[in-house]
Amino acid sequence: MTTRGSRSRARCRRRGIWIGAVVAVVVVAGGAAAAFTWMNREPEAVPRVEATPIERPLTAAQQLVADSGDPNGCAVSFTGEGIELDMQVQSQGALYQYLPIPAQDGRVFAGWYATADDAAAQNVAARVNGADAVVCTDAEVELFGAWTTPEANTAADVQVPILMYHQFTPNPEGESGWLRGNYAYIGDFDAQMNHIATTGFYLPTWDELSAFIDGRLSLPARSVIITDDDADQTWFDLAVPVVDKYKLLSTSFMITAYRQDPPPSPYVLRRSHTHDMHQAGANGRGRMENWTADEIAADLNTSGDVLGVREVIAYPFGHYNDTAKQGVTQAGFEMARTIEPGYVEIGTDKLALPVVRIDYGMGLESLISRIG
Repeated sequence: MTTRGSRSRARCRRRGIWIGAVVAVVVVAGGAAAAFTWMNREPEAVPRVEATPIERPLTAAQQLVADSGDPNGCAVSFTGEGIELDMQVQSQGALYQYLPIPAQDGRVFAGWYATADDAAAQNVAARVNGADAVVCTDAEVELFGAWTTPEANTAADVQVPILMYHQFTPNPEGESGWLRGNYAYIGDFDAQMNHIATTGFYLPTWDELSAFIDGRLSLPARSVIITDDDADQTWFDLAVPVVDKYKLLSTSFMITAYRQDPPPSPYVLRRSHTHDMHQAGANGRGRMENWTADEIAADLNTSGDVLGVREVIAYPFGHYNDTAKQGVTQAGFEMARTIEPGYVEIGTDKLALPVVRIDYGMGLESLISRIG
């Protein structure tokens, strides 16, 4: 028999189950909603961690260029048998400046080359010197040295012509007057420079010529040095554009009392024709043969200061004597060029360098007959 209390307890149990079910449904529904909300929420911004750059030390070449402060700096390294030289900084696009000339007992240096194969073959076309522009990759370049023997160097019997020009004229018939011979026709000059540029000539620098005279450096058989005396305006107006066109290293001997123009081209070296000794002295000869060694040295020091280099001079009028040589040496110059005809050889007197004079009427064939 069911009592009233039993029925009451049963109803309570049923009510509890119903309430529990409702609660469960609510909880489940709420959880699903929460899960839905979480899955569809906007992603939170993740803090970005900046990568710390790895600092790598500069290579020796990079450090050398950085220390130079030259924005066009190029680290030049030197390789070759027995060659141990520090790297140099040269300026990319400019001509090489004073490349080293290493020395070894029983050997003669045969120059720098673009590749090891060129050095082994002593390929003149790939020989690098101050007549060439600096070309780098990633601000670095490597040059390769070559050697020969003193016996081979002597046997080669190389003779280097120093061409001497003065003034220039656009007139094929030349100029009139007693200086007519000094005026080279610019058409002839162009043909001559084209010949030098296109037929495999090597253009030594003055420091190379000095080392050649000493027997420390070999030069190719087809070597030539191009010079102009006086730095006349016709040199600037007519000849320099030709030098630029063919990219030929040349030297302008400048009388610094008369003009002090900056180099008119990267291919033109300014060198001394004295400061103010291009005048006759008391005996009618040039001041070089009239002044004391101290006076000559003082004049040349002024010229050297203006030009910023002491290396080689050209004697005015070609006049010189032992006192003149003493003054040249006293002023710190190593070489001096005369107007005497001839070719520079191993052992030539550095204070009496001979020349190949080019006068009006001497065309291409005349040049070829003198320099090959």
